[in-house]
Amino acid sequence: MVPFVTPPEPTDAERARTILAAADSLTLSVKRGDLRYECVALHTVDAASRLLLLDPADPCLTAALAAASGSGLAAYAEFTDIAPIAVHDRVRARLALSGRLTPAGPDTLVLRPARAALSVDDTVRTLDAATLGAATPDPLAAHEAELLGHLDTGHADILVQLAELVRQGDLSGIDRIRPLRLDRQGLVLRLEGDGGAIDDVRLGFLTEAQGPYDVGLRIQELLDPATARH
Repeated sequence: MVPFVTPPEPTDAERARTILAAADSLTLSVKRGDLRYECVALHTVDAASRLLLLDPADPCLTAALAAASGSGLAAYAEFTDIAPIAVHDRVRARLALSGRLTPAGPDTLVLRPARAALSVDDTVRTLDAATLGAATPDPLAAHEAELLGHLDTGHADILVQLAELVRQGDLSGIDRIRPLRLDRQGLVLRLEGDGGAIDDVRLGFLTEAQGPYDVGLRIQELLDPATARH
């Protein structure tokens, strides 16, 4: 077995940028008038991490934007990172962007983030706009749900072997092993035990995955160290 070491993690900015790239919905709050919108499949993110949103065509928002100065309205966008696998407590992280909302052409609004707050395991990490804008999404983000689903439904034996790496072969008290999160640097497993006990453990890849096509090899390198030498 490969000796278990502290696995690498994406930076906070990389994780936040990945959530932006993968999310299909957000909640937009505008301070003036306490306006709030649930936006599903209505946004994209550009290279500078600005949110481009289809204008919800709400007369209250239109009036507020018209009355605002050139700097726009103070606004707040909230994203929830939800595990694609049906596990207990599927929320993996929350991301909030605060900035200014302005029109950006016909039927389009833009939110320029001034700062971001990433919440993971009840810990909040604050990022400035420059740090967020310089980060790039994980290359597996668009394929993570498919890859985790494949592991979950077709490779229970591999999940057991991976969990044994972390637990030094001792899986006593563990009833279920589910894949929770995947990125270029590693894989997070959820170990569910007696009485609903949950333990999330991370395994770092020996070599970073460059895309979805080589995730299988990265996992095989963990299970069979000889693979990594060929």
